[in-house]
Amino acid sequence: MFSKILIANRGEIACRVIKTARRMGIKTVAVYSDADRDALHVEMADEAVHIGPPQAAQSYLVIEKIIAACKATGAEAVHPGYGFLSEREAFALALKEAGIVFIGPNPGAIAAMGDKIESKKAAAAAKVSTVPGHLGIIESPEHAVEIADGIGYPVMIKASAGGGGKGMRIAHSSAEVAEGFARAKSEAASSFGDDRVFVEKFIVDPRHIEIQVLGDKHGNVIYLGERECSIQRRNQKVVEEAPSPLLDEATRRKMGEQAVALAKAVNYDSAGTVEFVAGQDKSFYFLEMNTRLQVEHPVTEMITGVDLVEEMIRVAYGEKLRLTQADVKLNGWAVESRVYAEDPTRNFLPSTGRLVTYRPPAEGPDGEATVRNDTGVFEGGEISIYYDPMIAKLVTHAATREAAIKAQGRALDAFAIDGIRHNIPFVSALMHHPRWIAGNLSTGFIAEEFPEGFALPQPKGEVAFRMAAIAIACDHKLNQRKRNVSAQMQGWRKVAFDRTRIVVLGGERFEGEVTEKAGAIEIDLGARSISVVSEWRPGEPVWHGALDGVKVAAQVRAVLNGVSLGHAGAYANAHVYTVREAELAALMPEKVAADTGKFLLCPMPGVVKQISVTVGQEIKAGEALCMVEAMKMENVLRAEKDATVAKILAKEGDSLAVDAVIMEFE
Repeated sequence: MFSKILIANRGEIACRVIKTARRMGIKTVAVYSDADRDALHVEMADEAVHIGPPQAAQSYLVIEKIIAACKATGAEAVHPGYGFLSEREAFALALKEAGIVFIGPNPGAIAAMGDKIESKKAAAAAKVSTVPGHLGIIESPEHAVEIADGIGYPVMIKASAGGGGKGMRIAHSSAEVAEGFARAKSEAASSFGDDRVFVEKFIVDPRHIEIQVLGDKHGNVIYLGERECSIQRRNQKVVEEAPSPLLDEATRRKMGEQAVALAKAVNYDSAGTVEFVAGQDKSFYFLEMNTRLQVEHPVTEMITGVDLVEEMIRVAYGEKLRLTQADVKLNGWAVESRVYAEDPTRNFLPSTGRLVTYRPPAEGPDGEATVRNDTGVFEGGEISIYYDPMIAKLVTHAATREAAIKAQGRALDAFAIDGIRHNIPFVSALMHHPRWIAGNLSTGFIAEEFPEGFALPQPKGEVAFRMAAIAIACDHKLNQRKRNVSAQMQGWRKVAFDRTRIVVLGGERFEGEVTEKAGAIEIDLGARSISVVSEWRPGEPVWHGALDGVKVAAQVRAVLNGVSLGHAGAYANAHVYTVREAELAALMPEKVAADTGKFLLCPMPGVVKQISVTVGQEIKAGEALCMVEAMKMENVLRAEKDATVAKILAKEGDSLAVDAVIMEFE
């Protein structure tokens, strides 16, 4: 077995590979850019090599620097993770020429399947059902429009070397094709160093289902079930699960056998994924093959018990697969939420900055479920503008889909992040969405269920009741601490204090009477009483406790006269008052937000790539004003209404903070 391997990646996937290598007794080498000097993967590895400036094109994407790091450290093999160089045939060839093993498929398989255009040609030759489209090179927007008109709308414009939603656009008209073609090519060039794109038919109301395959260098290939990845936004996966609630055993076998046949046709010899677009009637079409480890691989590992990274390393070393197809058994259900540094209430725009608080839920058993958190960050670390905004992948596994979803919801309640915006409120709300729970999925789920964008759900019913009880419990604990400061008010427990508390939560008002009992407090909320037990201490970002014996968690942040709570997909400030305080609070005027309607504000930290208008220009609603790049995504900012440009306060190349004024309107 290898004695030392290098991980040509960063973030959570680098940490993930290091964990398996460490368990196998293999030493690891990390590479890092200036932006990642203090990153978690650098700390975890046995050695680390600096490879350049923050821009990936000058560090993580430079093949010569990776090979030089291998030679300097004596690394015998390289695991590429996903993204960056993972699907670059030139990288695998360069490693082979340097006498270094690539922990991935052979260069021929990458050439045949890693390129999205070539993979479709190979699939068609193997008589695999494919989505109608144009597989040739498209040179201009006009050519793209001509092709799209011939295929019929809607169409998808897709980077040939793409992945992760980068370099991908859906177009419903010729105008959208022209603009989407330019954006897709630009994103593809900056993310993958390859600006080729192709156009294919976009299947309406589709589901995204993929088959995990695993092959060795001795001609053996197996499949390890499927993953459903239909919950997407901007063509980027948000929630994944395994298995799929759509498939039956017969369809699963057909898809698996087809994926294996395709892999064998190109002599595939590592972990890879064959992706399909599926109809609600269980029909399916080959979409593409990713010749690398997928971001969502943990859900497959949880239901099969197979460590895919270990198998990749063993196959690269020349070992035969330790499993046959008959050995693969699917056990239970797994759900994964991708936790991103982005603001779901502002159209999921990226958020950067320091992780002032980062407290993930505890990994391991959670009743009859299991919690796993794959991450590459730490409290006090920084989320950079240069890379993908992923913070962590939270995975839960249980015997049934319902139990796995409930465990995911509990784990999200116990996940505290502060200092940046993040999407935990959104994925938490998804876990409680009736349509998601029912398994009625499609890749249009988010657009259909949140057509006006995402707003923080307000607590209702039982959730509101629990949050009110938690707020009173927090207030009670805070009051206990105040009375004990510097030994003041000794003997206070014998004094008859006002035990009545009024909670204003969202639009509701709760009145409760607090009574202390041994190790607990009893809260009488009129129509119902509830027993609360908790070891929570003021300042802790997560409240853990039991309400009437049921374990509950909630995210907690102190606010004036109360706490801000997040629980079961609902978020609200809970103001806790005495009776007199509530009377006075009702007399306070509400603060009115400032009018920013005459300004274009930068919605995320990023770099101004293009200013599309000039001072004095009359603009129409929907017209492009400028483009801001953040975390490898190009975001076009458009006018919300007709106006005239009065001032332009930013220029191309400027780095802007969130809410910085870009231009002013008359």
